[in-house]
Amino acid sequence: MSEQPSDPVPESARHAATTRDHVRRLLEIRERAIKGDELATERQHAKGKLTARQRLEHLLDSGSFTELDLFRRRTAGAGPAGPFTDGVVAGAGTVHGRRVFAYAQDFRVFGGSLGEEHAAKIHKVMDLAIAAGAPLIALNDSGGARIQEGVTALAGYGGIFRRNVRASGVIPQISIVLGPCAGGAAYSPALTDFTFMVRETSHMFITGPDVIKTVTGESVTHEELGGAQVHAATSGVATFVYDDEAACLDDVRYLLSLLPSNSHDLSPLCETGDPPDRRCPRLADIVPANPKIPYDIREVITEIADDGEFMEVHEHWAQNLVCALARLGGRTVGILANQPVVRAGVLDIDASQKGARFVQMCDAFSIPLVTLVDVPGFLPGVDQEHQGIIRHGAKLLYAYCNATVPRVQVILRKAYGGAYIVMDSRSIGADLSFAWPINEIAVMGAEAAVGVIYRKELAAADDPEVLRSQLITEYTEELMHPYYSPERGLVDDVIDPADTRVMVIRALDLLSEKRPDLMPRKHGNPPA
Repeated sequence: MSEQPSDPVPESARHAATTRDHVRRLLEIRERAIKGDELATERQHAKGKLTARQRLEHLLDSGSFTELDLFRRRTAGAGPAGPFTDGVVAGAGTVHGRRVFAYAQDFRVFGGSLGEEHAAKIHKVMDLAIAAGAPLIALNDSGGARIQEGVTALAGYGGIFRRNVRASGVIPQISIVLGPCAGGAAYSPALTDFTFMVRETSHMFITGPDVIKTVTGESVTHEELGGAQVHAATSGVATFVYDDEAACLDDVRYLLSLLPSNSHDLSPLCETGDPPDRRCPRLADIVPANPKIPYDIREVITEIADDGEFMEVHEHWAQNLVCALARLGGRTVGILANQPVVRAGVLDIDASQKGARFVQMCDAFSIPLVTLVDVPGFLPGVDQEHQGIIRHGAKLLYAYCNATVPRVQVILRKAYGGAYIVMDSRSIGADLSFAWPINEIAVMGAEAAVGVIYRKELAAADDPEVLRSQLITEYTEELMHPYYSPERGLVDDVIDPADTRVMVIRALDLLSEKRPDLMPRKHGNPPA
């Protein structure tokens, strides 16, 4: 193939050549290896896709990439010698001046399929990333395991998975799916912290459409089965989705600016120019006092975040809970917030899973947690109960209870029942809790509570509706007034909504030296 050097030079000729001759030959071979097959490059571009090297050039700081194992390839012992790189470009570079390790599968070479040498290159980069304490970025574009190499290809995937787990919670791991990612290969993105996909380009599934057609008789396209939007909105596998590769890679760079290099570092402080003492008077207009009127919680996050910027995680999945990375006072924080415009902001199975995963990620990388609460409870229903809302809701509860980072809770409006507890209440370990003067914290809403407590009285009343209205007023004034919880120390202060940003930043400042005090154990056993 064009990437291979020409026939070996006779020994006598090699000895006759000068060092400069050998250097010229090296440069020629290197150039051919980097350039690759031009027809394959054209085919890649025709699909609207960049090549592996073009993707790395866009992702990394200009001129920062150091490639490793350029000349590695399948040797003659496993059949005819293959092209250099063996279908993956691997090495290290910088993003915003900070070190990262990366590998990009090259679909132009063997369809990006994974063989023994291909896997060995990936293993080396992963080991170096763990040893150096630097983020690992995987750009996936592969036809899967290289069938010609049999079980050694499968063993190569096993080595990747094992290293994914070793690196979990130690360094940030980011998967970018920019083509097919099928079969066992799909498990690596599932093991990483974030997965990026591109619409109409990225496809990820365990069994493809042909196999499904044969086994079940179902007809489905690649896009319908494992496209970016499916994994963003339905399966929850994709963390972020984009319309093109350039926007995708730009946001990977932005995400890295919010994250620390490893679990022992803190996220970089950023001077945003947004004053930490900036008040937010608009919040009083965004959130209605009536707990039944919906509003978009993202407007609240926009108001309090530095420069109104935040990066929403799993934006299209479990939309009744918003998870986002933002900066407050220049410090990266993780924000969890109920979303009243979607299912009134209830917690359900998907929202619990989404929140638990996000809390665990933030805690692993020392990112403080800010929880904005406006929750009517857990979603009732036979389906939710039978599908395990107890088990899945416990995941979010476990994640919060296990988190040792600074944790600040702000109760905007209502907080009822078990959902109040789970949304990082003081009772499960929130360091500080604030509430707006329209807060309602109770086992359930006043109407429902009166219906349960005074069922017999209402049934016997001459005018049940008048009595119901009277009892609701009494119950609210007695047990649900805004100062009931602060009087009992379950809320640290009732604040003006306009001071929310100021109070949260101050709280994070005073908690900045918080250190975990953990009992020794091998590991916990979280709900499945």
